Amino acid sequence: MKDLLVMKFGGTSVGSAERMRVAVQLSAAQKRKRPVVIVVSAMSGVTDLLIETTKHAEAGDRAGLAANIQKLEERHTKACRDLLPAAKQKPVLTGIRDLMGEFQRITQGMLMLNDRPPRSVDEAIAIGERLSALLIAACLNAEGTKAEAVNAAQLIVTDAVFGSASPLMEPTTEKARKRLVPLVRQGVLPVVTGFNGATADGRPTTLGRGGSDFSASILSAALGASELWIWTDVDGIMTADPRLVPDAAVLGEVTYREAAELAYNGAKVLHPRTLAPLVESQIPVWSKNSFAPEKPGTKIVPRIAVSNGARAVTSMTRVALVSLEPIHATLPGAHVMARALDALAGANVEVLSLSSSSYRQSFCFLVRSEELEKTLEALESALALELAHGYLKPVEVNNQVGLLAVVGEGMQGTPGLAGRIFTAISRERINIIAIAQGSSELTIAIVVRREGLEAAVRAVHAECGMGTSKNAKAAGPLRSQKSKGKR
Repeated sequence: MKDLLVMKFGGTSVGSAERMRVAVQLSAAQKRKRPVVIVVSAMSGVTDLLIETTKHAEAGDRAGLAANIQKLEERHTKACRDLLPAAKQKPVLTGIRDLMGEFQRITQGMLMLNDRPPRSVDEAIAIGERLSALLIAACLNAEGTKAEAVNAAQLIVTDAVFGSASPLMEPTTEKARKRLVPLVRQGVLPVVTGFNGATADGRPTTLGRGGSDFSASILSAALGASELWIWTDVDGIMTADPRLVPDAAVLGEVTYREAAELAYNGAKVLHPRTLAPLVESQIPVWSKNSFAPEKPGTKIVPRIAVSNGARAVTSMTRVALVSLEPIHATLPGAHVMARALDALAGANVEVLSLSSSSYRQSFCFLVRSEELEKTLEALESALALELAHGYLKPVEVNNQVGLLAVVGEGMQGTPGLAGRIFTAISRERINIIAIAQGSSELTIAIVVRREGLEAAVRAVHAECGMGTSKNAKAAGPLRSQKSKGKR
């Protein structure tokens, strides 16, 4: 579809009636210029509350279940009343009650079973996005822009990996075009739920936490959009977290690969899988701030001319380092590593970084803290024989660590850069526990003790000259390392 713009609004950008009204205004303004499809998240905090409510149901906590359902309904009812004129509220309030009825039906099933089947959880927590889409579509219509709420379960076809499904692009493209193109041609603005989809046989799925970004990129690729704008609550992709580094700068442009690596390693601007559907069609993406829409944001493109060196540093605190070590060299380390990684893949655990040694072939890897329990269960099941007979040392876990990742296309082939990064960290008297770097040299991942993580981020940011105080153009590419007289 010619000149189609897809816009996605995150949880904070639709977190209240006030923020929803801003999203409506931004959408209507673009709709007057060209065809638009928008994708919406649940209101900020709602997905967490939905998940918590399903846990109350599983535990048989009727009082907690009822209290949370009341809280969810009251929040959306208040948003409706604040957002819409009285004459327009009745059908929307009915829609809210109907969706809360669906949620109550699902959680009552969990209560009876004392269980939370993954399929039922996916169906339940997608209610948050459906409520947002209902409210925003109603507000658009009330303010004179024709709009229709669309459940992405009717559009996005996925595999059956509940909780972290992947799209099947061919049937998704067919369904999305069949459902959305006629609406757009009729002058209607589709308001699509983010985060959710369904299997080919109609079973509800979700795309993983933060998956509304991913939904928007899937639909952009399926519809052949000219651009994707992702509205968040920050000015764009930055050289570091400004809460840790006061002089962090907004990057004017980054590549798909840089943005994906930053997201994967903790930067909260994008969902890590967002860019994958866009690579082939090379659809540009803008990360923009709905709280300051006049700011340009960051453009994400296939490639840019970058200077040598690192462009950004990011970090993660909620991680755990898991170590495996054979007792002696007769147990092939590669065999142990292969079985361990296969077990983690089967448990749908994401490995953030991996390091190995020689001779004994011990190795360690980093996982998210919330995935640690299933990580250990998977390892202990897959390696039960070796652990029971003492061929392997007991699995070691270090919870007191953090991940620092330095990212930049220009790091490849820059002599001395890694040494400078490690030296900057050591000057802060911080010990490096593990290091991982892929063959592309796009990212250097470093594990340090958690109490030293923030200081390490600031040290690396300063050493690589990333901040506003060292850049004449804060939003542009970073200067060459050569200009510092160091290689």
